[in-house]
Amino acid sequence: MKLFTSLVFCCLVLGVSSQSWFSFIGEAAQGAWDMWSSYSDMREANYKDSDKYFHARGNYDAAQRGPGGVWAAEKISNARENSQRVTDLLKHGDSGHGVEDSRADQFANEYGRSGKDPNDFRPAGLPDKY
Repeated sequence: MKLFTSLVFCCLVLGVSSQSWFSFIGEAAQGAWDMWSSYSDMREANYKDSDKYFHARGNYDAAQRGPGGVWAAEKISNARENSQRVTDLLKHGDSGHGVEDSRADQFANEYGRSGKDPNDFRPAGLPDKY
């Protein structure tokens, strides 16, 4: 519900240039689904050193939907990284996701959102299914 409210707020207050707000909301919803799909694939693959690839791929796929997808990918990526920062504080850094890892994740997120090939982060041996 918060995502939907944020989308409507963004459309109404900030405006959406050169396209209808219905299109923007549709792109954002599809982009959010792309992010979820990539996250699910990452969990399923459970493959060493594949984290950055799935970050880049989710953002890339979402960005291909259009401005709404880019917006959703950015919001979801930032929320995920910020939630890890809070978790690290509560667990005293126990999660293994330190500042360096968060920066590397954000680099991969931005890399994918910019339209660059997420396969640049693909680890050797990752099954073709992904």
